[in-house]
Amino acid sequence: MRSAVPPTDAELAALRVLWDQGPCTVRAVHDTLYHDSDVGYTTTLKLLQNLRAKRLVRRDDTGKQHVFEAIVTEAATMRQHVGRLVDATFNGSSAELAMRALEARPVSASELAELKRMVAALKARDQR
Repeated sequence: MRSAVPPTDAELAALRVLWDQGPCTVRAVHDTLYHDSDVGYTTTLKLLQNLRAKRLVRRDDTGKQHVFEAIVTEAATMRQHVGRLVDATFNGSSAELAMRALEARPVSASELAELKRMVAALKARDQR
């Protein structure tokens, strides 16, 4: 990621809109996030401005409306979040995080199969 400062939960929600929909106006992000609430447009604008200050999005202001675009990938952002969680909560142990996560929430058969594939690939990589 480009920023040492991670996005807040609200900023992460705005990033998810940009990842899912691609470049968007403030109005499009606002309507997606807050269509059934009293949250004001300026709140969404501030979220996007904060993300820009953190260098997580860029703004194209060549047109009449400003369009924001994520400049970090979802994968990189999630790796950073998980890394911080592992360090802060699980004393740096990814395995501990995985075990607690699997205890906390049910896993579907397809997710379990994917986890098994991942473990097998990690074992094979470590044996090289």
